[in-house]
Amino acid sequence: MASYAALLGRKFGTVCLTALLLSIVVFIVLRIIPSDPLAMMLPPSATQADIDFIRKELGLDGSIFQQYLVWLGNALQGDLGASIYFRTPVLELLKTALPPTLELVLVSLVMALAISIPGGVLLYKLERRKGEMLADFALVFLLSVPSFLWGIILIVVLGVVYPVLPFMGRIDPSFPVDTITGFLLIDTLLQGQWRAWLDAFQHLILPALALALSFSPIIVRVLRSSLLDTAAAQYVNVARLRGQSEWRVLVHHMLKNAALPTLTLIGVQFGFLFGGTLLIELIFSFPGIGNLMVQAIKNFDLPLIQGVALVFCLMVLVVNFCVDGLYAVLDPRLRTA
Repeated sequence: MASYAALLGRKFGTVCLTALLLSIVVFIVLRIIPSDPLAMMLPPSATQADIDFIRKELGLDGSIFQQYLVWLGNALQGDLGASIYFRTPVLELLKTALPPTLELVLVSLVMALAISIPGGVLLYKLERRKGEMLADFALVFLLSVPSFLWGIILIVVLGVVYPVLPFMGRIDPSFPVDTITGFLLIDTLLQGQWRAWLDAFQHLILPALALALSFSPIIVRVLRSSLLDTAAAQYVNVARLRGQSEWRVLVHHMLKNAALPTLTLIGVQFGFLFGGTLLIELIFSFPGIGNLMVQAIKNFDLPLIQGVALVFCLMVLVVNFCVDGLYAVLDPRLRTA
């Protein structure tokens, strides 16, 4: 237990240091871009005195190092500044936009696992058998299609040609849902609105499936490779010699160990999955953090760009920290290292 706590402590320290370095990089890069955010706030008739006043109010009158220290001190107290375009605290905008994106990513991750685990097992079973070439071709095809293209295809097929699912927004406006957690699937349940829950879930299916279809082929490939490696392990041969069926050997012995590299891959690829929501949210008019980032960039809203970029980085770091912790639970060798 002590070694496990020490391992998590080291991982947490690495997360904190990485977050600090990323915040420095994001802050400096945004400050050296040759564009003035004050142009979004001031009219053409603004005087130099007006410009100097606003610059001082936003903390843009000092050196980059001084600006960063002020921003970091405020950020550690939960103050990420105010949006120049929306005239609203950045933290409030993030609290509104982050839950929809997290909900979308989590649903898409569940879908990806529901597709990739059976898919990986199927490809393992087809090794050196009829149908292997066709399965490999299908896997390569899925790998070559990006998430935004899947989104367009799903909208055309299941939203327009065969209109079986909604594809705009999070929920039908006719369902008034009070915001409690920001997660519609949870808020509708807490308020006992079953029809609203079903409508919110239906709105999630197409964008989540678009993300899942681009994410699952990578998991399928790694899982199949892991199963092939595990199949030759000594403990697997011992289980077979004991008379256990191939299915029992696969489920009770092989999948557990084959899941370890797959779990690592999910943690590494989560950043791409989270980042992929940007285009998906645009395509499906989904009001999440990706849409917020587009608005921030379009208006060169410096505090908001910085806040959204920091959230993206922190989400990836937190997920990787959780994956490392889970990996240590599943692999006892890491706890004694």
